[in-house]
Amino acid sequence: MTRRTTILADPDLLDRVDRLARRTGRTKTAVITAALEAYLDAHETGEEPAFVAVGRSGHGRLSLDSRRVAARLTAAGPRGGARPPGAG
Repeated sequence: MTRRTTILADPDLLDRVDRLARRTGRTKTAVITAALEAYLDAHETGEEPAFVAVGRSGHGRLSLDSRRVAARLTAAGPRGGARPPGAG
């Protein structure tokens, strides 16, 4: 499902979008969507870990270990590198 939004952009930039859309036979929406996806793919710093836990374990090192694992997962970036423990 798509959502509508409004942006303010330099007229020259919008003219470039118009020209590219006409030249490639695509809609302006398709051109802008592709540009946003490419930009976000190139600039996203990483995904948040797939888990969050709160509780008491009685083990003092557990919170330190989980912080180290979370930092390693975050440093791996959006497309991998380090894997969570147990991921084959």
